[in-house]
Formats: sequence, structure tokens, C-alpha cells
Amino acid sequence: MLIAYLKHICGMFSIASFRIKKAMTIDMQQDVNEEKMIITYKGIICAIDIHRKATEFSQVFIKSFEGSFFCLIAASMVCLTSTLVQIITYNSTEQFVLRLIHISVLYMYMFLSNYTAQDITDHNEYVFATIYNVEWYMAPLHIQKMTLFLLQKGTKAFHLILGGIFVASMESAAMSSLARFSVRFFYFMQKRAK
Repeated sequence: MLIAYLKHICGMFSIASFRIKKAMTIDMQQDVNEEKMIITYKGIICAIDIHRKATEFSQVFIKSFEGSFFCLIAASMVCLTSTLVQIITYNSTEQFVLRLIHISVLYMYMFLSNYTAQDITDHNEYVFATIYNVEWYMAPLHIQKMTLFLLQKGTKAFHLILGGIFVASMESAAMSSLARFSVRFFYFMQKRAK
């Protein structure tokens, strides 16, 4: 259910980028009249509103599950650490394989959650890439100023922070979890060999 809500947020960002693209496709070079300006304004305002709702929804959603995410992250780290310790003291191949399956499931879960959060970040960045790529410089001055404000807002990074402690993205997942796992694993294996 959490993934479905997060995919809904991605969809909202996609709708915002589509509306911006659609609003700016009106040919502004020929016959700029009041009607075209109003249609463009309405399209941009609607896109901004959808983008704002998507960011607010994602922040409220993450805040409402902050305690649960914190407990989940802590439990995952405790399970991972205890499983790594159990790997050192395995008695049979079956126990070793079972522990490796536990570790694989934990990493699959962490990968899936970070991938979904990265997907939201990418969709948000795509909104601003769309604003940059449309021919906003061909529009009248009032619309150019509006798009410049949108482009300026896109310079701030948008990330989901899980549990109040972990920035969910593929980069942070790779840097923190996988690197620590490999260092710990080789350290324990080296200690065991001595």
C-alpha cells in the first residue's frame, strides 16, 4: 500500500510536467492575444498547484509514518547485524544458507524502499527539466517571469527523509548500507580465519 501511495505521488509529478508542456505548446510567436495568455496562465497555474499538492502529500505521508519508519530502520539494522554475527558462528551449511537468505531479503527490502523514494525524486526533477526544456523564452514577458520563478524553485533538492534520520535515495543506500556490509563481512571473515 505504501508503494501504491508513493507511485501516486510520482503520477502527480508526471501530470504536472505534462500540464506545463501542454500549456507552453501554444504558439506564442504568432498572434499573441489575451485568450492565449489566459490559457497559458491557467495551464501553468494548474501545473504549479498539482506540483505543490504532490510535494505536500509526500511530506505529510512521510511525516505520518515517521515513527514507523524509524522503528523499521532500527529493526532492520539490528536484524542485519545479528544475522552477520550468526554467519560467523554457523554450524552447518543449511544455517549459513538460511542466514544469507535473511540478508538477501533485508537488502531487497532496503533496495525497494530506496528505489521508490529515488523514483519520486527523479519525477520531481523531471518537472523542472520539462520547465527548462519548453520554449518559455518565446512566451510573453509575464509568462517568462513566471517560468523563471519555477526554474528557481527547482534549484532546491527534494528528498524524502525516512524516520527523520535517513535520506532515501539510491546513492545513500549504496554508500551507507552496501559499503558497511562489505566491510563488516570481510572483517568478520578475516577474524574467523585467524
